[in-house]
Amino acid sequence: MPLPARMTVEDLFGPPERANAAISPDGTRIAYLAPWRNRLNVWIQDLAPGAEPRCVTADEARSVIAYEWTDDPRWLLYTQDDGGDENWHLYRVDLDAPGSAAVDLTPFPGARVLTFESAPGRPGKVTLMLNARDAAAFDTHELDVATGELTLLAESPGIGQGWFRGRGDDMFLSATTPDGDLEISRLDRETGTTRPIGVWPGEDYPMGVFPAEVTPDGTGLWIGSNRGTDRTRLARIDLATGEETEVDDHPEYDLDARAQVFPVMPSPLIRDRRGELMGVRYMGERQVIHALDPHFAAVWKNVRVLSDGDLSTVSCDAERRRWVVAFDHDRDPGATWLYDHATGESRLLFRPFPHLDPAALAPMRPVTITARDGLRLPSYLTLPVGVEPAGLPLVLMVHGGPWTRDNWGFNGAVQLLANRGYAVLQVNFRGSTGFGKAHMRAAVGELAGRMHDDLIDAVDWAVAQGYADPDRVAVFGGSYGGYAALVGAAFTPDRFAAVIDVVGISNLVSYVRGQPAFARASLINTWHRYAGDPDVPEQEADMLARSPISRVDDIIAPLLVVQGANDARVPQSESDHIVEAVRARGVEVEYIVFPDEGHDFVNPENLVATFDAADRFLARHLRGR
Repeated sequence: MPLPARMTVEDLFGPPERANAAISPDGTRIAYLAPWRNRLNVWIQDLAPGAEPRCVTADEARSVIAYEWTDDPRWLLYTQDDGGDENWHLYRVDLDAPGSAAVDLTPFPGARVLTFESAPGRPGKVTLMLNARDAAAFDTHELDVATGELTLLAESPGIGQGWFRGRGDDMFLSATTPDGDLEISRLDRETGTTRPIGVWPGEDYPMGVFPAEVTPDGTGLWIGSNRGTDRTRLARIDLATGEETEVDDHPEYDLDARAQVFPVMPSPLIRDRRGELMGVRYMGERQVIHALDPHFAAVWKNVRVLSDGDLSTVSCDAERRRWVVAFDHDRDPGATWLYDHATGESRLLFRPFPHLDPAALAPMRPVTITARDGLRLPSYLTLPVGVEPAGLPLVLMVHGGPWTRDNWGFNGAVQLLANRGYAVLQVNFRGSTGFGKAHMRAAVGELAGRMHDDLIDAVDWAVAQGYADPDRVAVFGGSYGGYAALVGAAFTPDRFAAVIDVVGISNLVSYVRGQPAFARASLINTWHRYAGDPDVPEQEADMLARSPISRVDDIIAPLLVVQGANDARVPQSESDHIVEAVRARGVEVEYIVFPDEGHDFVNPENLVATFDAADRFLARHLRGR
């Protein structure tokens, strides 16, 4: 098989021609993201033949990544922050007034919108959580979309506590208890007190109960529950009694909870515009869809044949006749279709990256690796096309979180590396979510311990299988993955010839202590439980011992470190300190800081610059070029 043509970094990380399409409530047009002045903005296009698209937002500073139709097709909402600081504001676009500027509906300096959703039974209204009053507390408001009027519904009682709406005037409090458990209570308006209706043990839900979505009638709450089982299934909580009943489950897989960490990912609940539940997503090696509604089952039967990928985004009009669906695929990313259930007709709307040839992209193969203590590690191996898969340079790609997972699908970084002739290995090490409670709990107290052993065991597996050259292995990760890459450099310096750290943690103590006030309630079930509490001296010492900054003298591999100056999660100081310390020892360090990015890089030129640097860095240190 001939080698595929060399792809440029721009081929894989330049902006898509179109992406993230959704159909309007009346089914007459679609919205999508597309470039305008080298930034992704929202565009609108009528579905009538020959209609010309028009750009309806005008952000020149930072790409728009998330938007929503309202129940009135005149209005469209989107969120935007300032340079990646994650202080999300909610903006409104008036589609009946072409050329009009978007309106900031939450114009409060330093505040962020945490969530927003249509208010049950309240046309034209949106319920949102906003910390404009107190940076540490998210109060619940109702927004009139047309007028922009904000009405306070309930103030947060404190850090980690927030209100959500049920039916009518019913209000419910979701709170983290001092012990870390997750409690839902109902407000008694006569007394002003709350009555608990359900408690979930925090150790089973490090990131909180997810999903947690109110049913359309306002009487129940759909949640992801693993009560009494290792796997997470879909349950319904009766908001009057607290009774939990099972709605749906899968015998092997957890609910697909990737959207808990990455809000741009689709929810595990597939709902129509009225909020009715149509289907549920589960994620194993690949995605599984359970259709719970007869109409959606008929739609899904016809739609699933359009691609052999996994369902990504899906939207329908108010009548559930016209649908826009997109698919995630390792070699055909984001193909987006229009389907008319009344006629059975479908047509391809667009491919985000039409210049990419699926035949030239490398297939991602699920593999299972056994760790030294017997734990099974679901993983993905991508081998270059047209190259004998033997003795290859290997890049170990480590996901962030750590409370998330790698999954099958298109990954620009993986494809770039495979195109350059590297084998790429992605490992769902212990602590990764989506593989049951036991897999997750196996990571407690194991940062820079068995979590790192899992990665080393995966490298050893690739070498033993003959895929990888043990002398040409690099580790590459972002966020927690950046921490893992630095652990690789500092704790097992003889195993990696090159290390790439993007927005990674170098000091667990300073990182955990520096978390913003509103996030501190969640620390008990995440960093405090898994890594330690720095306010406890013995745990502080252990955390420092598990931090790369404490073993700088052992680092010998060259480093590439990339950081966003506005990172609200892993501050720039985490990168500054490790770079300064390693450079002082004379070890090669390339350091890139983007002044207009935060934790997640979105602007195309910065993505291109990051992976262009990674491409050159790996070629130099794994191939001697």
